[in-house]
Amino acid sequence: MWRAIVLTIFPEMFPGPLGLSLAGRALASGIWSLAASDIRDYATDKHRSVDDTPAGGGPGMVMRPDVLARAIDAVTAPDDGRPRLLMGARGAPLTQARVEALAAGAGAIIVCGRFEGVDERVITARKLEEVSIGDYVLSGGELAALALIDACVRLLPGVMGKAASGEVESFAQGLLEHPQYTRPAVWEGQSIPDVLTCGDHARIAAWRRAEAERITRERRPDLWSAYIEGGERAGKMSRT
Repeated sequence: MWRAIVLTIFPEMFPGPLGLSLAGRALASGIWSLAASDIRDYATDKHRSVDDTPAGGGPGMVMRPDVLARAIDAVTAPDDGRPRLLMGARGAPLTQARVEALAAGAGAIIVCGRFEGVDERVITARKLEEVSIGDYVLSGGELAALALIDACVRLLPGVMGKAASGEVESFAQGLLEHPQYTRPAVWEGQSIPDVLTCGDHARIAAWRRAEAERITRERRPDLWSAYIEGGERAGKMSRT
């Protein structure tokens, strides 16, 4: 079973949307599990404080290392090999490759940052891997944690209806996904491309590949460059 533990000051946000659709059905059937731990439970004052003013001055508040460390230690055994992730804007961008690696493991311990950030000492001492879901700032790490967990859970065996579903999605082959169509055959004067109704699976596959390459080239030149470089490397290796 893939097990996720989320440390947050808003445990009521979980499972949230993860309790619905594919993830929710998989959660109910025991394919994965989710526990939300309230960081405030590990505060020691009557106000259940988890933050304090930033050293050196400045706006906002910073999450305390002592409280957060107690919360992390309480939910992880010394031999727990699951990665410890800290959701935050300065983290490494979350990629499909990283999602696949996480989904192939035993689960994750996910810390949801809040306020102006987390004391650097606890990040170092508890070996937290900082992860970002995009170049923008959220009010806290909870929404990012939901996105990360959803991305992982949908890849677990038995969650998606067809194993092939994940093989043609955006990023699976280093490309964005090709356009999709369904009935009716004509809608508001627009027809489904003829190639998709020709019955020639080879032609359909070639069209989808060409469209995926076109869309990636137009919308994500960074992915396109990596895709081209990967193809060139593979070609060189095959000739050696």
